[in-house]
Amino acid sequence: MFELKDKVALVTGARQGMGRAHALALAGQGARVIVTNRTVEGCQEVVDEIIAKGGEAVCFGMDVTNKAEIDRVFDEVIKKYGRLDILVNNAGIYVPKPALEMTEKEWDKTVDVNLKGQFLCAQRAAKEMAKNKWGRIINISSIASGGAGIGFSGAAHYAASKGGVIGMTETLASEWADLGINVNAIAPGAIDTPMVREPDKELSKEINEEIMLRVPLKRIGKPEEVSAMVVFLASEEASYITGTTFYVDGGWLAK
Repeated sequence: MFELKDKVALVTGARQGMGRAHALALAGQGARVIVTNRTVEGCQEVVDEIIAKGGEAVCFGMDVTNKAEIDRVFDEVIKKYGRLDILVNNAGIYVPKPALEMTEKEWDKTVDVNLKGQFLCAQRAAKEMAKNKWGRIINISSIASGGAGIGFSGAAHYAASKGGVIGMTETLASEWADLGINVNAIAPGAIDTPMVREPDKELSKEINEEIMLRVPLKRIGKPEEVSAMVVFLASEEASYITGTTFYVDGGWLAK
């Protein structure tokens, strides 16, 4: 099950954290993986790790807010492999800021990367996938996305962008079903990644305390536990699933 042999998969924001884990997991199931990040630095390490394990991968620097760069990379991918089967829209940023202190520039940057970037990549990917009447687009949202009763201080821009990802996912799934493209979202809870650990040490401490109070499994999640859902949604076994958001949160929403 979950065989991805010879499928071509592109993962954005794959230098570290969940993106790196997604790339490794897809490669582990046989996919040829395109590892991308805003700059190419660091991506080669992920590629080397995949190759060392017997997989196939290449890396590109790609700013997901820049359509010209997206087109350049996708053109290279099609030139090399002749197709694109799987897109994991993982690139994202989170820089906490109280809403009353947030600047327009800070708002725009977060929304541009987390929402606009996902749309631009999905749009281009769908044009390629439609040629073969088969595709999987997996958008990474968050438990902090509205409608679930989970709000984090300093995350108005982030939550707005991730809520937009869920709404966008549902619409794209409806529009592109006839093209053979399944579009789903994954909304992770607190996952042990640099995005959680690095921006604000005090915030990280608060999040860990909140996890102990709210998460039935009583621990922070591992990137690989989200990657397992990515692999499933990328596979043929998920052929009848589209327009759905899967929460990988240790039971946070159940409590």
